Amino acid sequence: MTDGIRERLRALPRRARWTLVVYAGGFLEGTCAHVLDLVRGGLHAYTDFGPLPLQVFFVALVVLDPLVAVLALRARPLGIWLAGVVMPLDVLANWYVNWPWVKEDPAGLLRPVGLLPITLFGAFVLASLLPLLRALAGGRVLRNG
Repeated sequence: MTDGIRERLRALPRRARWTLVVYAGGFLEGTCAHVLDLVRGGLHAYTDFGPLPLQVFFVALVVLDPLVAVLALRARPLGIWLAGVVMPLDVLANWYVNWPWVKEDPAGLLRPVGLLPITLFGAFVLASLLPLLRALAGGRVLRNG
């Protein structure tokens, strides 16, 4: 590892390191989901997902999600801030798109795929954002990057 990544990570509490790994895993899973959508449907994979800005956002997640994952694994505060922007927008966009079936079949929210894990991961990101940023600052990560 270069750029002092190991030192930055070692300076963090174990909980912060695990949180960064969970961030990376969640955002990489999102990357895979959006890449698969684009492989199956091309640039118009999200045509039925509502207005054009939402479609563009879902396509942009192919770049934003892995960017957050890499920055998180490098213990960069920018990655945490970006996660705090991307994930709430992703959750809101998914709720908007899925609202018709949520109204029709609320029990469908209990499925272990789709809206439930996206919402739970979004809540995790928001709940851990400030403690993680504090841990990064305490580990002198902010000074280095």
